[in-house]
Amino acid sequence: MRTTLNCPCGTTILGADEDELVERAQAHLREAHPDREYSREEILMIAW
Repeated sequence: MRTTLNCPCGTTILGADEDELVERAQAHLREAHPDREYSREEILMIAW
């Protein structure tokens, strides 16, 4: 299960499970990078 993602901007995003990680990553994208959009699959591909 992948629950950690390091955004290139330096932010580390953590989730209790993959669903929470995806939700938090998408929230971070909306707030910090509104010009970028990634699918669940893309987020989990770069998570660890």
